[in-house]
Amino acid sequence: MRAFLVRRRRQVLVTLALLSVWGLFLLASPTAFSKAPIYRSFMSTIPVTLVLTLGMTLLVVLGEMDLSFPSVSAAAAYLFSFLYAKAGWAPPAAFGAALLSGAAMGLVNGFLVVRVGVPSIIATIGTQFFWRGLILLLADGLAISLSSIRGDWLQTLFVGRLCLWEIPAQALWGLAVALLLALLLNRHPFGDALLFIGDNGKTAEMMGLPVARIRIGAFVIMGLLSAFAGLLATLELNNWWPTQGEGYMLLVFAAVFVGGTSAYGGEGTIYGSFVGAVLIGIIEAGLVSSGFVGFWTRLVHGLVIILSVSAYALMAKRRGG
Repeated sequence: MRAFLVRRRRQVLVTLALLSVWGLFLLASPTAFSKAPIYRSFMSTIPVTLVLTLGMTLLVVLGEMDLSFPSVSAAAAYLFSFLYAKAGWAPPAAFGAALLSGAAMGLVNGFLVVRVGVPSIIATIGTQFFWRGLILLLADGLAISLSSIRGDWLQTLFVGRLCLWEIPAQALWGLAVALLLALLLNRHPFGDALLFIGDNGKTAEMMGLPVARIRIGAFVIMGLLSAFAGLLATLELNNWWPTQGEGYMLLVFAAVFVGGTSAYGGEGTIYGSFVGAVLIGIIEAGLVSSGFVGFWTRLVHGLVIILSVSAYALMAKRRGG
């Protein structure tokens, strides 16, 4: 048992952190945290952050970052909204086109980083501004209403309320994405290659691994998941808005790093990021329900990133020593 805890100490720590934070908010705001509505609210909002967090986990494990995902998410959702509301496409066709556009934007990021050689932070800052500027121009800065999609089977499939407990469907989709990526990272050669390249890319290349293809593939997956997250948010609100996705950057990186993914690459788990996303979502709602003004959330999220990255760095240093 002790050996298991040592091997999984990062997952154990983030699980204990989640339980501790939940317990604190339960004591501070029992009216909210002892009733079902707040948990249904969590299940409708956290999955968007979760999907983005899981995609980012693969990239950080690889030793890369993608800062363009808020704009990719918004651009794919814009394409869906335009094709459905303006061009008259059927919802499934518009949905599929939006997902493909997300994968294509991820491919652009991968090409710039892997083939051109631009550092991922610089490349994705550039594409972040480019895609955001493009959709603002195309939309003329105006939102697109999707009120006519309310009740459509596609909306019900992805963000409908299920069973007598009214469980948001996006919670199940978030769980499905987590299970799929956990299998990919832990039970597939692609995941082994991600971890190996993130730990030592030069050695991986000398051993014959398709390093360039793996790196580009990770950016494509991130683009695809960014599009999916944007579509979930759009379908939930029956509306697309020009600033969509802008609030997720801090949440996603906080969830990735508090979940135990190494900022240096080569180490990370889907479970840790899953719990990290839930923890960050609970912190945001818990602070407000406990009587703190919303401005506290950014301060706390920043503090969470600093403390978690510092703690894991010290653990790695001790283990190396």
